Amino acid sequence: MITFNASLQRPGFTLDAGFETKAGLTALFGPSGCGKSTVIRLIAGLERKGRGRITVGGRVLMDSAHRLMVPPHKRRLGLVFQDAQLFPHLDVKANLLFGHALTPPAERKVGLDAVLAVLGIEHLLARDVGSLSGGERQRVAIGRAVLTSPHLLMMDEPLAALDSARKEEILPFIERLRDEMGIPILYVSHAVEEVARLASQVVMLREGRVVASGPPAATLGVLHAEHQGDIISFLQGTSATPNPDYGVTRLGHPAGDITLPGLIDAGAGLRVVIHARNVALAREIPPRTSLRTALAGVVERVEGEGAIVLVSLRLKGGEVLRASITRLALDDLELSPGVPAYALVKTAAIDRGGVQGLRA
Repeated sequence: MITFNASLQRPGFTLDAGFETKAGLTALFGPSGCGKSTVIRLIAGLERKGRGRITVGGRVLMDSAHRLMVPPHKRRLGLVFQDAQLFPHLDVKANLLFGHALTPPAERKVGLDAVLAVLGIEHLLARDVGSLSGGERQRVAIGRAVLTSPHLLMMDEPLAALDSARKEEILPFIERLRDEMGIPILYVSHAVEEVARLASQVVMLREGRVVASGPPAATLGVLHAEHQGDIISFLQGTSATPNPDYGVTRLGHPAGDITLPGLIDAGAGLRVVIHARNVALAREIPPRTSLRTALAGVVERVEGEGAIVLVSLRLKGGEVLRASITRLALDDLELSPGVPAYALVKTAAIDRGGVQGLRA
């Protein structure tokens, strides 16, 4: 969908990046200052000093070798930023339809009713934008961008200014947008849970260069394997059984059920992010415990020389779950490669932002 091969030099920073994306949601991921927003600006045409070639959907937007630079307003791209940047003098409906009215009728592929349904904002149409919550403002901003029927929707840290509750409110709507609208999305974030939950492809940037590209489970692991204490694992469930009485969902997995906080809508994705620091290991399942998740596996590798070591457990079904434990616990449990063990995870320790399809 996107072919990006471009460079840009600024005092103290050089972007020199190349990647290709497919349909669905692609995340640009990396620490602050690595070049994520610069890539967005180059694709949008807001940064005009770059060199190289950029295409979207086969259409060339920039080709410096041939002195081609399509003006920003002719690129047919939608943009959503941290700040919703709504027009304060217009109500919600007028904000939503602002770009739609400027789109030629023959190119209008997305209608108002569909956007209202996907983003859940029909009840806001007559409201003044000043009365909206942060999550509502972002949904309206997303709707306004989608209603221009863009060839590509770019979202630059759209949740960074929101608190945890507002993020949990809006994430399901971005999932629906990804799954139901058919518009390719380029999503910028440095929040690993957001990226793992939303992305089908991750392009990881560091110091202006692409250091990895591919599925979240493989790509994010490249980065976090370098940061002891913030190492993450990705598990893919096979089924979901919600328990409304207790507000949890039992996620089926070959190694054992995973109990998640919140309820999962039928048909939602089942990828789960688990931090190594939230995983305990045992040689057998405790008979009575508050821990609801116990996953069977075999120790594959032990890494580290200090007080804290990283244990990789090969689970039944083939996935790997990492656990950060003390060397004291490692020796007490007599854990080494080839030894069977169980990974124990507290339900409350599973970050809701890293679970696809959750609702309150």
